Amino acid sequence: MSQHPGADGAAPVFADAADARRAIRAGRFRGHTSGLVPAHAQGNLMILPRAMAEDFHRFCQQNPKPCPILGVSRPGARALPTLGTDLDLATDVPGYRVYEGGALVAELPDLTGVWRDDLVTFVLGCSFSFEAGLIEAGIPLRHVALGRNVAMYRTSIATQPSGPFHGPLVVSMRPMRAADAIKAVQVTARLPAVHGAPIHLGDPSLIGIRDIARPDFGDPVPIEPDELPVFWACGVTPQAVAMAARLPLCITHAPGHMLITDLLNRDLPFL
Repeated sequence: MSQHPGADGAAPVFADAADARRAIRAGRFRGHTSGLVPAHAQGNLMILPRAMAEDFHRFCQQNPKPCPILGVSRPGARALPTLGTDLDLATDVPGYRVYEGGALVAELPDLTGVWRDDLVTFVLGCSFSFEAGLIEAGIPLRHVALGRNVAMYRTSIATQPSGPFHGPLVVSMRPMRAADAIKAVQVTARLPAVHGAPIHLGDPSLIGIRDIARPDFGDPVPIEPDELPVFWACGVTPQAVAMAARLPLCITHAPGHMLITDLLNRDLPFL
């Protein structure tokens, strides 16, 4: 098994989060992780040299909507026991990106060849984790039904800077009818650990998105005439920040290719 489900929406079946991680580690699954092991929280990654970790930690504290912290590793550690047993931060994500000087220099299936003893990993909450709650509430998600990655966009909204970290907020978009959008606000507002409530509904140009049909990350998702786009702060924001700030080195997940943790969505902090 190496690809994500197709247009019929049929997802691979894994026994649990650890089983999914083992499949990813072995190269048997390389697709995006939306809809996989839906009861479990997923996480974005930001991996940095120790010298930059304190400034990034402060950046997350100042920008909690796009960067809610689920866990932080010790320098050089590839395990993070608070988020899962048999979990390897260097191998258990379906795709990684390496940035140097703000430029994307490599896309890798694992980090075993580039891992360093001074690397600190931040795992940030992911909107894929609240999708199960939206579906349970009867809200259809088109990208899930189509087997696509969620659409993500850079915005004109600036993040709060910390040290070298600065840049635009990135958002994920899900098209919904108005009644479903209202319900989605109610569902996600109670889940701050996975981005919380939307930051914008409706006209994308008001947040600097020029062409809704051309996302900066992920896949385009059609919007029907009776729907409006609903935008959540997104954990891909650190990638936009890495590019804007021209960081000497950072490693992230490929957009939509998340770390599946042992944490259950129902056990995340709840307002």
